Amino acid sequence: MKKVLSLLINISLLFSLTACGNNATADMIENTTLSSNVVSEKDLGSQGMEQSERQQQTEDSDMNNTTILVAYFSRTGENYNVGNIEKGNTHIVADMIAEQTGGDTFEISTVTPYPDNYDECTDIARQEQNENARPELAAFVENMGNYDTIFLGYPIWWSDVPMAVYTFLESYDFSEKTIIPFCTHEGSGLASTESSIAAVCPDSKIMGGLSIRGSVAQKSQDEAQAAVTDWLEQVGFGEQK
Repeated sequence: MKKVLSLLINISLLFSLTACGNNATADMIENTTLSSNVVSEKDLGSQGMEQSERQQQTEDSDMNNTTILVAYFSRTGENYNVGNIEKGNTHIVADMIAEQTGGDTFEISTVTPYPDNYDECTDIARQEQNENARPELAAFVENMGNYDTIFLGYPIWWSDVPMAVYTFLESYDFSEKTIIPFCTHEGSGLASTESSIAAVCPDSKIMGGLSIRGSVAQKSQDEAQAAVTDWLEQVGFGEQK
């Protein structure tokens, strides 16, 4: 009798433990599922925030984009009528234009720099012109297609643009773009450079250019600034700051 009673008690305990084990397993599965759901919601929230931040960054970038490029060739070192300069005459004017139009700037530079000595530089410029050379450029505009208007600046070398400017003009497709020349000089004005640019870029719109003496750009910047402002208004690009 005692053996039968003991057997019945053991069987009862076994069923009780099995039920508890099943409940514990169910609780673990449920808790794991809930935790998994919470993590997923956090991940989705983070992904949504990251996507929103990326979208906002793109929108901010788009708002800062400009369709105006101020590209210029300029030279430091010894220059006529201004001595040794650390910032080129044309560079000074280019910065004035960029400030007023909100345009991006790009300096046209060559792989082989020109000498600081004025006479040596003019000799090389003359030789390049006689040979119709195309000096190799040190850098290029990667996103030229984003720009509709190109302000193109240069000093007058032997009554023409420096040959590196021809390299620049021949490196891109300027079709249907507007090119607006500006130059620094010491008496020649724009010379025939507007026609020279038009010949290289026949499918571009060439607008009336600006010429400023290099000595004015260096020594009378208020005067140069006023000339830039007046000219920009004439060509339809008043101050955009």
